Order: sequence, then structure tokens, then C-alpha cells
Amino acid sequence: MAGRRHDSNPFDDEEMNPFADQDQERGQSNYGGGAFFMPNSSANSKLSPLPHDPADYNRGATVDIPLGGSMDLKKREQELQAREAELKKKEQELKRREDAISRAGIGIEETNWPAIFPIIHHDIANEIPVHLQRTDSALKFGWFFLTYSLHIGFCAFACVAPPIIFKGNSLTGILPAIDLLTANALVGIFYLVGFGLFCIETLISIWVIQQVYRYFRGTGKAAEMRKEAMMAAL
Repeated sequence: MAGRRHDSNPFDDEEMNPFADQDQERGQSNYGGGAFFMPNSSANSKLSPLPHDPADYNRGATVDIPLGGSMDLKKREQELQAREAELKKKEQELKRREDAISRAGIGIEETNWPAIFPIIHHDIANEIPVHLQRTDSALKFGWFFLTYSLHIGFCAFACVAPPIIFKGNSLTGILPAIDLLTANALVGIFYLVGFGLFCIETLISIWVIQQVYRYFRGTGKAAEMRKEAMMAAL
């Protein structure tokens, strides 16, 4: 027992309590600076730690993962495979029909006219036999230029509609439209629409005759037409 008294306790209040001086100062300040000393007992300094909750780790526990996502993916994959098989089947059927048509000697006509929006197949040089292609004569070109020039002249005359040949309001030109706008605005508007249509027809006709003339010059029919005219004059 005597030996134990001389052993130093590392947790003794007098040696290891770092709050002893602070407690004394608080006691003095609370009691007006009086020398009041509150001793700390060893029972208060040696507080027992709070008990820890036991960790219950169940390593054998299973985690429930919903399988709905994988099932949906499998279902979608099956649908895509079915669609792909159907498309392949249709492609094979179409190829089989095309092969049968080609073996039968039936050609598939490709739409190529008009050029801006092809809706029909147009190939005179390959579809009409040579002995039936009579529209390349120089004389035929001459008649075309004559009659089509008369058509263009009439359209230009109808755009203006002067009261020379067709008196009254027979043609929907710009002059009758101006006269009718003052008398009846609705009828005048209709005449303006007719005037616009005649203008469009005139422009299209001029473009057509230019294209035909370029073809006529390119085929060398112009020289042939001059020879025929000279022979006819002689």
C-alpha cells in the first residue's frame, strides 16, 4: 500500500487536469473575486465513455435489384430484330420482282420530264423508230416558228387589249381592267388576274421558241431550210 501511494497517477487531477486553473478563475470571477476554490474530484475527471452501438453488418444479406429494366431491353431488342428481319424479307421480295421483270424484257421507265419536276418518262429518240420521226424536217420547223410567232403576238396583244380589233371588254387586258376598276371593283380585279395570266403565257411562249430555235440551229437545219427556200424561190 505504501508503494502504491508514491506511484504517480497520470490521470490524477492535481497533475493532469488542464481545466483546474480555469475552474479556479471562474469561481473567483463568479463570487466577486473572492478566493473561492472548487476542488475537482477524481470521479468527475475520470468519466466513462459512452457505449457504442454494436455494428450489425449482415454480410449475407441480399440486395433486391429490379429486373424490369433488363426485361424491357430484351423486349426492345427482340422487336428490333423482328423489324430488321421483316425489312430484309421485303427487300428480298422487291429484288426478286425486279429480277423477274428484267428477265421478261420489261424496262422500268424513269420519270425525266419536265426537268424541274419530273412526272413522266419522255424519250422520243429511243422510243420512236427512226422512220417514224418525221418532226426534224426543216419545213416543219418553219411552220412551227410561223404559227408560234402568231401565238406570241396574240398573247402580247391580249395583255394590252386595245380597242382596235376586239372592241368592248372581250379581252382581259390592262386597259379594260383599268376602266372596270372605276365602275365595278370586283370585275376589275378579275380582269387584272386575266391580264397577269396573259403576261405569264407570253413569257413562257417566248422561252419555248428560244429553246426550239437553239435546237434548230444546233442540228444544222437552218442551212437546210435556207437551201429549200432558195429552191422554192427558183
